[in-house]
Amino acid sequence: MPPTNRLALITGPTSGIGKITAIELAKRNFDLILVARNPQKVAELQRELGNHVQTDFVECDLARLSSVREAVAKIKARYSKLDVLINNAGLMMDHLEISPDGVEMTFATNHLGPFLLTTELLDLLKAGDQARIVHVSSEAHRFGTFRIDQLAQPATFSSWGTYGNSKLANILFSNALAERLQPFGITSNALHPGGVATNFAGQSTGLVNLTMKLIRPFFKTPEEGAQMTIYLASSPEVEGVTGKYFSDLKQKKPHKDAQSSFLANKLWALSEELTRN
Repeated sequence: MPPTNRLALITGPTSGIGKITAIELAKRNFDLILVARNPQKVAELQRELGNHVQTDFVECDLARLSSVREAVAKIKARYSKLDVLINNAGLMMDHLEISPDGVEMTFATNHLGPFLLTTELLDLLKAGDQARIVHVSSEAHRFGTFRIDQLAQPATFSSWGTYGNSKLANILFSNALAERLQPFGITSNALHPGGVATNFAGQSTGLVNLTMKLIRPFFKTPEEGAQMTIYLASSPEVEGVTGKYFSDLKQKKPHKDAQSSFLANKLWALSEELTRN
């Protein structure tokens, strides 16, 4: 018999709010596709999740478009539908680094890789049951200085500015998807999880890392931070709700730039150009 559980894909599920999201969705009888870079960490998570739901590991480095394409090919070979896609993985850099595809690393990991993953899996989502797409953004989107020509290869680098631009891109992408996918009954929403005490920015070594260590004691626990993602992925209260931005389990108005259809369309065009084979 075919599986009766809903199927959710989570990027970055091995730590922080991604891990809590995976655990809680498994408790809600979701089968899970765990998209991550580290096989050992995924194996540990799978042991923790147990056998009452099916879990599948697909290796992927979101900063490498070739890796995203390989992951998509594996997912399409194994599955004919997808009910929930959670773009959770993200990073914050304290220095300028360029991806193998020639794109600034923050933008590559937080937006461009998820853009390619999501758009390549739309056929599976269309075959899903009232499918949902959930984007983990941040209130840091208000720090961005959004210039389309500076996203992939910025002339100057700022940790918070670059991160803010990537989080603004998350909301613009979510809104663009909501508009395009509404005829198919697929919803797309973005969220702010709150300041969460995780190893986020752990790859940073400078002022960013020091700042995060100082303020981390005042943050939410990962369990608290994951509630918004879990809510958008599974709650019947948001069935049919699309193109919105959420914080603390309620809709919130994002920055005016995040509401711009013009910027959303420009970002989509740039993303298509950058991900073209």
